[in-house]
Amino acid sequence: QLQLVESGGGLAQPGGSLRLSCAASGSTLDYYAIGWFRQAPGKEREGVTCINSKGGTTNYIDSVRGRFTISRDNAKNTVYLQMNSLKPEDTAIYYCAAQYYCSGPLVPNGWGQGTQVTVSS
Repeated sequence: QLQLVESGGGLAQPGGSLRLSCAASGSTLDYYAIGWFRQAPGKEREGVTCINSKGGTTNYIDSVRGRFTISRDNAKNTVYLQMNSLKPEDTAIYYCAAQYYCSGPLVPNGWGQGTQVTVSS
């Protein structure tokens, strides 16, 4: 069965960069859209961005557009989130999720365990 594992989180200074990875095992990601979500302390989880199965369509929320870039390497069964110009308000636990299509239902066992991103000086 599908398992997703996020990595690459950590502490970054404002204006800095991090690259998150979402690696899959147990199933190929080729047929799934992959979304990145985040949950800040005391806030609800929100969708940040999504990439469709072919990598040709991506969506971003306004607060990260122009700073974050999602990409995928199906040969490596991995999706990436490049985060530049980080701001303190980007601090959150970041999760990846496999979906049948962007904004669509989740694939069974489609959530990763999350990786903490902290932006602070």
